[in-house]
Amino acid sequence: MGKNRLEAFSDGVLAIILTIMVLELKVPRGDSFGALAALLPTFVSYALSFIYIAIYWNNHHHLLHAAKKVNGPILWANTHLLFWLSLVPFATAWMGENHFAARPVALYGGVLVMAALAYYLLSQCLIHHHREGSSLAIAVGSDFKGKISIAIYATAILLSFTNRWLGFGLYWVVALIWLVPDRRIERVMSE
Repeated sequence: MGKNRLEAFSDGVLAIILTIMVLELKVPRGDSFGALAALLPTFVSYALSFIYIAIYWNNHHHLLHAAKKVNGPILWANTHLLFWLSLVPFATAWMGENHFAARPVALYGGVLVMAALAYYLLSQCLIHHHREGSSLAIAVGSDFKGKISIAIYATAILLSFTNRWLGFGLYWVVALIWLVPDRRIERVMSE
């Protein structure tokens, strides 16, 4: 079956996720820049989550660009990914409103690790459907960045209970790793 509806649905859900997140940014009382200071934790959480959603949208777009067709398991794997990404606004708000307390930072990491695992599952379902040796399988390769990200998330979750700032900082490290454009799919598809 074609992939257009899957792409459109995913784009719509991701747009709603971003909308929900921005609606969590409440306007402060007062007109001074000092009034904005109270929003700093919420804004930092929002900025990180916006980057993550943008990274997922970008990589999802590339992954589906390389795919020719989808099937039922791929539809469910994609829905599984969207489920975990839909929890990002909740985890973001809880973390920001509690000034990066250990449990909210750990929960945020839990959502990130589950989204990463769901993305890996989606990519593997697509590879299986397109067969090993397909241009999609070659483009995804061993997915080192994906696997190392999961390991860093797990480390960050554990660290957040002893040093929440180290845990939170590792989430930024993974985001920075993924901000470097991943050209694997573009490279293989242009050959």
